[in-house]
Amino acid sequence: MVNEDVRSTAEDIAEMEIRGAATIARAAADALESQARASDASDPAAFRAEMREAARHLRDTRPTAVSLPNSLRYVLRNLDGETVATLRASAVDAAESFRDQLDRAQDDLGEIGANRLRDGDVVMTHCHSTDALACVKAAIDDGKHIEAVVKETRPRKQGHITAEQLRDWDVPVTMIVDNAGRRYLDEVDHVLVGADSIAADGSVINKVGTSMLAVSARERGVPVMVAAQTLKLHPDTLTGHTVEIEMRDETEVLSDDDRERLGSPDVENPAFDVTPPRYVDAIVTERGQFPPESIVTLMRELYGDGTTEPWTED
Repeated sequence: MVNEDVRSTAEDIAEMEIRGAATIARAAADALESQARASDASDPAAFRAEMREAARHLRDTRPTAVSLPNSLRYVLRNLDGETVATLRASAVDAAESFRDQLDRAQDDLGEIGANRLRDGDVVMTHCHSTDALACVKAAIDDGKHIEAVVKETRPRKQGHITAEQLRDWDVPVTMIVDNAGRRYLDEVDHVLVGADSIAADGSVINKVGTSMLAVSARERGVPVMVAAQTLKLHPDTLTGHTVEIEMRDETEVLSDDDRERLGSPDVENPAFDVTPPRYVDAIVTERGQFPPESIVTLMRELYGDGTTEPWTED
């Protein structure tokens, strides 16, 4: 039986009330902890079944954001015990351990990414990424002056969140419409983006529009830095699986009234696109910075040659 915290968290993730890969991962771990604490399972098998059901319910909300299944894997794989009480305790401990690692990872990543930013640099951002912003914050804390050109990132305008955070840090911000990205590349020193998933070949799956920006940046000679914790690595791609691209609701693009006025055209609203590794200069993680073609080595170190899905039936 999935409890109300799990259901509400899943709904908030699906509706993007909870957004950002690290935030999604934390929320999923919190929800599994809540499920464990609230469970009234009568035996260990029933408890494990409840936890798998809760994980499946969460997993199905955002198919592209790999941080979500990676957080679920962490908690479920650390379930240990012969009684409901010991299993519950192990779930609570695993969720707490995951959150601690998450906190340290972003700080470490930020310090590594800040080393690539010089005093006076201007960065261009796309969408909203707490990992990317961690690099800017660490650079500011090092005494560097950083400015930002922020793409608004339609249709949900996540760039507004980025701009608000940067202004809280007194970073000068220039907000631009998405289609103006190429025009302003000559005025920036880095394109700095996050990632929702990173494939074994170094391809970066991020908010739709990232790939177009990266191609333009390569033409202009502007380096592209991807800031992504290792929880963004997509272990399924080690065995040849492709990353599923989430299609969002059509009404984010056209309201029902506008669609009727335009003659009811077909509408597609992909949430993400894939940037090939040749357009990325560096992927910065809490374990160091890597050229994209080398990310497979780190992925194998963390996950072996592939993964199973612990939320499936035994």
